[in-house]
Amino acid sequence: MNAGSTTGRPLHVLIAGGGVAGLEALLALKRHAQERVSIELMAAEPQFWYRPLAVAEPFGLGNVHGLDLSEIADECSALFTLGRLDSVDPERHVARSSAATELDYDVLLIAVGARAVESIPGAFTFRGPADSEAFGSLLEELAESEAKRVVFAVPGAVGWPLPLYELALQTATRLPTLEVVVVTHEEVPLELFGLAASSAIAKLLADRRIRVRTSSYPVAFQNRSLLLTPDWELEADHVIALPRLKGPRIEGIPSDSQGFIPTDGSGCVAGLEDVFAAGDATAFPVKQGGLAAQQADAAAEEIACLAGADVAAEPFRPVLRGLILTGGTPLYARAELSRAGLPASVATDALWWPPAKIVGRYLAPFLAERSGAILDPPGQFEGISVEADLSSLAAAK
Repeated sequence: MNAGSTTGRPLHVLIAGGGVAGLEALLALKRHAQERVSIELMAAEPQFWYRPLAVAEPFGLGNVHGLDLSEIADECSALFTLGRLDSVDPERHVARSSAATELDYDVLLIAVGARAVESIPGAFTFRGPADSEAFGSLLEELAESEAKRVVFAVPGAVGWPLPLYELALQTATRLPTLEVVVVTHEEVPLELFGLAASSAIAKLLADRRIRVRTSSYPVAFQNRSLLLTPDWELEADHVIALPRLKGPRIEGIPSDSQGFIPTDGSGCVAGLEDVFAAGDATAFPVKQGGLAAQQADAAAEEIACLAGADVAAEPFRPVLRGLILTGGTPLYARAELSRAGLPASVATDALWWPPAKIVGRYLAPFLAERSGAILDPPGQFEGISVEADLSSLAAAK
C-alpha cells in the first residue's frame, strides 16, 4: 500500500456508496483515525434508507423514511458529493462520477452495493423500499379477490432469502384463509443458519400453515403456473420473488464473471493499491447488511492503520445475524456454525444490542438514536433473532 507514505496532511479517503457499508466505514474511520483522515462520501442518491424494514411497511408496521446523507456526513466532519461511481483510474488515484466529475483520493473504499434485477419472469419482484407500496397494493388485492394460493419463491441465484420468509410469514398472518407456499432451492428453510435455527423456522412456518417445497428451482411464472426445475409445475394466483443481484462492474476495477469485486480479508481489492471494497459489491457470496458492516469495519481499520492510527486491524470474520419479522409471537434463537458447519445452540433472548435489523458496530447505535426519524409508529416488531458464524465460508472463498 502506498497511502501510508502520505505525510504533512490528513489521508484523503473517498467512500463511494451511501448504504450500510459506506456509513459503517465512515463512522469507523472517524472513531479510529479522527483527524488523521479527511473523508469524502459520494453516493448516487441523497438519502440512506433502512432497507431491511421494507418488509414491514406493507403490513402497516410503520413507514420507513430516509436519512439525509449530507447531514450524516456533516455530523462526521466529512464532505458529501452526490454522484454514482462510474470508473476509477488507480494509477492516478482518481475516481470519476456519473456526472463526469473527477475526484482525487489517497484511499478509495468502494461500497456501491449491487444491482437488483428480475430473477423469475412473470413474478412480482420484491427489491426493497421501492416495492413496498406495490406489495401493499397486492395484499389489498389478495384480501378482496378470490385468489386461493400465493407462492413466495427463492430463486437459485439468491443467497440471502430471509426477506422472502418474512413476507410469507406476515402474509399468512394477515390473510389466514389464503394458501401460502414457499418454494426454495434450499434443502431446509434458511439452511444458512444451521439445523437448529432451520428447525425453529420450519415449525413456525408449519404453525402458520405455510407449505414449503425445498430443493426446487423456480424459473418462470406464466399462465398461473410456476415452472420449477427439476421438471415440475405449481399452480398459483400470484408469485412473489426476490431479485437476482448483479455486481457493479466498475471500469478500472477488477471483477468476477458476475461483476463483483474480489477482495482479501482486509477488504483490499485484488491487484490494486489503496483501493478497498465492502458490502454487496464484493464477491463474498452472501449479501446482507450485517456482513457488509463487518467488511466495512475490516477495511476501515486497515485504512486507519495506513493513516498512522494506533489500531489493531482485524480481518473480516463473518458472523451472520438476522432478526426475522414474523407477524406473530416473538421467538429469539441463536444458531452458530462451527467450521464443520454444525449448529451450536438455540436461545430465547436477543443476541446483540441494540436488537436491530442492521447489526453494525458503529452504525447500529447511530441509527438507534435516530429510530424516530427512520420509522413512523407503531414500529413494534415481533420476530426470530438468529446468528451464525460463517468463518468457514470466508475461508473457502
